[in-house]
Amino acid sequence: MLFRIESINFFYKSIKISNGAMKMDVKEAINKRRAYRSLEPVEITEELIKDLAESAQIAPSCMNKQPWNFVFIHDREQLEKIFKTLSSGNKWVEKASLIIAVFSKPENDCIIGERLYYLFDTGMATAFIILRATELDLVAHPIAGFNEEEAKKILDIPEEMRLITLVNIGKHSKEINPVLSTPMKLGEKSRPPRKFLEDFIFINKYNSKQ
Repeated sequence: MLFRIESINFFYKSIKISNGAMKMDVKEAINKRRAYRSLEPVEITEELIKDLAESAQIAPSCMNKQPWNFVFIHDREQLEKIFKTLSSGNKWVEKASLIIAVFSKPENDCIIGERLYYLFDTGMATAFIILRATELDLVAHPIAGFNEEEAKKILDIPEEMRLITLVNIGKHSKEINPVLSTPMKLGEKSRPPRKFLEDFIFINKYNSKQ
């Protein structure tokens, strides 16, 4: 079953989605976001791609360098090529309707001493895409398990660029994908455990507990 996304308004004032999803505030999107691996197909339109891209466009970056680059892949033949670059544990990605290749290089952003900002800033822009997709009732699951060099060749991404992640887009399926491992299947049913706040939050200065 295909779900059509219509009447996308970048300013979020009048979002209309045919499957009944409603717009949400940022906190709701953060809480709703899940890296599901059980996906159903979704129709990929120019409007959807533009909407997701516009969300990344206004992300913050060091000195407004905007280091991010994205390839939106929805052509089936091209998707099949990308599927061949995936690690064995990522076979579930073959159900994705859209893959967003996220890439950049250090020189595209601030380099302050040994601090390279391109990964951080590109990550923020990617997070904006993920949250917007969540608001649109889609799954946007970034992965690290792929052959970077092979994927770059398929996508004609220059050698000097780092292909940071592939974000896989689809509709969440309530039927758990049978290719998933047992731990992955458990993760489909409930959110994996999170660290307690006291494990990573410090006030005024870092206090080692070791």
